[in-house]
Amino acid sequence: MAKKALPARKPTFETMHQIDVPQSRNGKHRKIVTDILADVEALAAGEAAKIPFKALNDTKENVRAALSRESKKRNLTIATAADAEFLYVWREGP
Repeated sequence: MAKKALPARKPTFETMHQIDVPQSRNGKHRKIVTDILADVEALAAGEAAKIPFKALNDTKENVRAALSRESKKRNLTIATAADAEFLYVWREGP
């Protein structure tokens, strides 16, 4: 039995080659997390980065979670603390 040919259908959305599809994710915290971790990596032992909450553009909980995910990818052990106005981030260990 011969297969029936499917009728040609116009795509609803624009198409592109798969090789041209971006493979990395640029989340909304990418810039602030990248900036914070760059500062933390450059800190001397016993120093902490002091980031005002106003610079975060999101809740401290969301930024802390994003910092945690990215620092684990980089094998960078960090710690965080916060008070009413600032988020503090520093390296732990050697």
